[in-house]
Amino acid sequence: MPIYRDKERGRFVFEFSRRVGGQRVRTRKLLPKTWNRAQADAFDRAQSAKLYATVHRVGGSDPLIDDAVALYLKERAPELKNQAVVEASLAMVFWAYQGRPLSALPDVCKAIQLRSKREPDKDGRVDQKPLAPATIRNRIRYLTAACRYAWKQHGLGEHDPAARVTVPTVKNERRIFISREQMLALAKACEHRPTRAAIRIAFYSGMRISEIKRAERRADSFYLGDTKNGDPRIVPMHPRVRCCAHYKQVENSATSEYFREARAKVGMEWLHFHDLRHSAASQLINNQVDLYTVGAVLGHKSSQSTKRYAHLATDTMRAAIMKIGQNLPHHPKKKAA
Repeated sequence: MPIYRDKERGRFVFEFSRRVGGQRVRTRKLLPKTWNRAQADAFDRAQSAKLYATVHRVGGSDPLIDDAVALYLKERAPELKNQAVVEASLAMVFWAYQGRPLSALPDVCKAIQLRSKREPDKDGRVDQKPLAPATIRNRIRYLTAACRYAWKQHGLGEHDPAARVTVPTVKNERRIFISREQMLALAKACEHRPTRAAIRIAFYSGMRISEIKRAERRADSFYLGDTKNGDPRIVPMHPRVRCCAHYKQVENSATSEYFREARAKVGMEWLHFHDLRHSAASQLINNQVDLYTVGAVLGHKSSQSTKRYAHLATDTMRAAIMKIGQNLPHHPKKKAA
């Protein structure tokens, strides 16, 4: 690690030894005794960026994607909830970017799209089943995120390396919605009370199963301090789930097992637990709730996520269309006193 503590001297030490742009760069510096970990880490980031930038300017070489990925995995990835997924995804495309310059990122991403139509296993054999477009898109986005991070935070490259990168179009969002009657039949068929409660809560709140498991029950609301988009969220509790909100949820694997058993009993093997969240959105829109409010209930950070439900708002759009061409109400001018 570039920063470590010298126990004998009681001081932090900055040590940089890495291959940058095809050449080995080494430096070592004993930091002031009064510095704490935060100050040492700040020095590490600034000095590492300076060294990278200096080498690339002097050598005139194009920085490598390997260097960008290494910086991203060291500094940014540990802060991500899906760190393991990011690391695994970048490892899957190592064959594409190994030894390639940052300027070749668009070509590297094109190669990933072409080869990912068939997935090679650990022994190099190729499976005949192609990867889903969403999987290919995610791997490319993780790689471009790493390169853009190195460009922004460490000055690798003169321009945004992801500016000319294209990703495959993904149109795989599910449009499965169930009615309240179907949800009640599903819940009734579930013999496990915590899972039965989770089914009802998901339908009446739009929360994900992971959110239901960790939500704090506060009076008449569910409180989520740590959500997918990073912002705290409060979900009002529907009166019809107050009776089951106190059940302690079990592990995901157990919930999935009980859910699969229940859906088989009612002949809904095609249903996913996440479809209950979509069904909640459907119920809201069918009751003339606007898309902005629907997005707030579901905890969407971007309106793009809510647009997938726009096709359900036909009644609201019809009412809006009917207003075209209508005369505005006439308000006679008041006579001057």
